[in-house]
Amino acid sequence: MLIVVGGGQAAISLIGKLRALGDGRAITLISEETLAPYQRPPLSKKYMLGEMDLARLLIRPVRWYAENDITLRLGVSVGEIDRANHLVRLSNGEALGYDQLALTTGSTPRSLPAAMGGDLTGVYCVRSVSDVDAMAKEFVGGRSVLVVGGGYIGLEAAAVAAKLGLQVTVLEMADRILQRVAAPQTSDYFRTLHEAHGVKIREATGLKRLIGEAGRVTGAELNTGEILAVDFAIVGIGIRPNAAAGGLEVDDGIIVDTACRTSDPDIVAAGDCARFPVAGGIGRLESVQNAVDQGEAAAETLSGREVIYAPHPWFWSDQFDVKLQIAGLNTGYDSTLVRPGKRERGQSVWYYRGDELLAVDAMNDAATYMIASRLIKAGQSPTPAMVEDPELDLKTLLS
Repeated sequence: MLIVVGGGQAAISLIGKLRALGDGRAITLISEETLAPYQRPPLSKKYMLGEMDLARLLIRPVRWYAENDITLRLGVSVGEIDRANHLVRLSNGEALGYDQLALTTGSTPRSLPAAMGGDLTGVYCVRSVSDVDAMAKEFVGGRSVLVVGGGYIGLEAAAVAAKLGLQVTVLEMADRILQRVAAPQTSDYFRTLHEAHGVKIREATGLKRLIGEAGRVTGAELNTGEILAVDFAIVGIGIRPNAAAGGLEVDDGIIVDTACRTSDPDIVAAGDCARFPVAGGIGRLESVQNAVDQGEAAAETLSGREVIYAPHPWFWSDQFDVKLQIAGLNTGYDSTLVRPGKRERGQSVWYYRGDELLAVDAMNDAATYMIASRLIKAGQSPTPAMVEDPELDLKTLLS
């Protein structure tokens, strides 16, 4: 029997690929969630806005599992992996045997420590349906929300809150929003976008602590000494991989090779929890693309096929009326250029290392994104001078 631990996109992609490959063995999927596996990216976008219901979040309809001989074990976690005896011991005391094991355990949001007020009522993160459902009652026009963290999750939540008529302040400890993941030009673009919608962006400003009364958050003390009154807070300060895994090799994730094998040949890992060879080094990719593609690669390994997982990363973010689409990985870039788009608020940022094109951020510019994605996959690098030429039809770069 195959046991799959984790109920996210990587798990369902792995299982779906196995069935497509003709692998008919019995599969048990174990998930801490009480819901069938669902998409997470819409949680901070359409689901938070109320534009997508739970049924549309589901990755597969519930009947699909029974139809494909998949047993769902929901609301339980794996407490121990007994590799010597090929057993997983569950939080309810059960022990299940396996022939092969797949770890698609995902990640957990980093939270504020209790000493900083992280345990106060009215402090939320965005990782699960229950998280978003719990904060839904807070989104009342005119109330004030503090968003701690100026990454994509924080900015998406800020955009939703602003659209619903709340007073929003984003607090970013680094010198600029998106500093860890994007070039200054992309940061500038989204700062301008948010400020145009009334969001207050506070950069190079840290949170000293959240202040509470009767156990509920009422304010925030900044490292500048200022006190902000807030009705609730959303924390988006990154994630940590769920990588405690029965003595397997772990280092900021479960270490796997290019075939998604862990240090135990009977165990594979995929998704946010897996750290693997990528972009000339070793790292993790926190994206739907990686969860889907790496899950499928792990399935091929489980079926005895030879596979080398070499991702072509893509990401996206929706904020206000802007869709950001990212092709490639900008790790190690040393120069950037900006190319105007044809649509309203259209713009793209191109990342280079020397003469090599690494990645492109395309804002409201789907055509540029598609062309850049194809160029990067093909290993083609138009010169910066070519891309900066406003008269150039980018489609000619593909010929």
